[in-house]
Amino acid sequence: MRELTYTAAAREGLDEEMARDATVFVVGEGIGQRGGNFNTTSGLYEKYGPMRLRDTPIVERGFVGMCTGAAMTGTRPVVDFMFLDFVLDAFGEMVNQTAKIQYMSSGRLPMPIVLRGCIGVGGAAATHHSGNYYPFFAHVPGWRVVLPTTPRDAKGLLKSAIRSDDPVLFLEHKLLLNAKGPVPDPESDELIPFGCAAIRREGSDVTVVALAAMVGRSLDAAEDVAGDGISVEVIDPRTVAPLDIDTILESVHKTGRLLIVDEDYAPAGIGAEIAAQAADLGFDDLDAPVRRLNGLHTPVPYSPPLEAHVVPNRERIAQAIRDLVAE
Repeated sequence: MRELTYTAAAREGLDEEMARDATVFVVGEGIGQRGGNFNTTSGLYEKYGPMRLRDTPIVERGFVGMCTGAAMTGTRPVVDFMFLDFVLDAFGEMVNQTAKIQYMSSGRLPMPIVLRGCIGVGGAAATHHSGNYYPFFAHVPGWRVVLPTTPRDAKGLLKSAIRSDDPVLFLEHKLLLNAKGPVPDPESDELIPFGCAAIRREGSDVTVVALAAMVGRSLDAAEDVAGDGISVEVIDPRTVAPLDIDTILESVHKTGRLLIVDEDYAPAGIGAEIAAQAADLGFDDLDAPVRRLNGLHTPVPYSPPLEAHVVPNRERIAQAIRDLVAE
C-alpha cells in the first residue's frame, strides 16, 4: 500500500489500462498537453501521444456520439467531460444510442465506453458546475453509474469501468479529488466489482447509507453521536447502478433503522429508490420509518455561505441520526 490522492490514484488506474490495452484512448477538452482540468491525464500525453489523448472542441454531443461509434468498432474510449453538467448536452446520445445499442443489436455490439467527470456542490462553482444528476442515469437501462469515494475505489472502479463491455458513467465528487488514502501497489492489478457496497463503519443502532462526499460527513457524524451511546453503521454503495440492496438490507436487519444521506435532491432521487426497496423487502425489520436527508431542492447558489447551507453537513446528519433513534 501507498498513500495517493484520489486524482492520482484514478490517473494511475487509467495509465495502467492504457499500457495494458492499446484500444483504450481518451477524448475531451484540455486532456492533451494541459493534462485535464482536474489533472486527470497529467503526464499521459507525453507517454501516449495525441492519437490516444485527443483534445476536442467544446462539443459534448459530438464527441459522445463519436466515441459511441468508436466503441461499436471494438475500441475502448474514455470521455473526460470535466463536469457532469456539461455532458447533459449529450443526453439524447447517451439515452437513445449509447445505452440501447447492445439491446438493439441483440448483444452483437458491446458498448465499452466510460464517461467520467466531476459532480457535486463545493468551491463556489455555482449552479452550472455543481450538479449531481446520477438518478437520471440510474433510471436508464444499460448504464452503470459509479460513485467512488476513496482513492482505492477511484482506481479499482475506474479499471473495472474501462474493462467493462457496458457503458459506464464514472462520477468523481470535486471535494474528494485531493483526499488521500491507501492504494495497492500497481502489481496487484486490483479491480473493484460493480454492485458491491462497502461498510465504512460497523454499528448496531442505525444504518446510514451515504453517497459520494456525504460518506465522510456521515462518518464524522457517527463519531459525534457515539458520545450519546448511538452505534451507527455507515454504508457506501459505491455504485448506484447496479445498487447493492442486499448489503443495505442485511444492515437494516441488524439495526432496525435506516437513514439515507444524499447531497442530491430528494424528489425522485436515489434515496427514494433505496427507501422504497427497504420498505418492500425489509419491512419486518424496520422499527421506525425510513428517513432521508438531502440537499435543498434549489439551484446551487454561488455565495459560499448559501452554498454551504443547501447541502447536509456534519451537524445536520448527526441530528437526523438522533431524531431517528428517538422515534
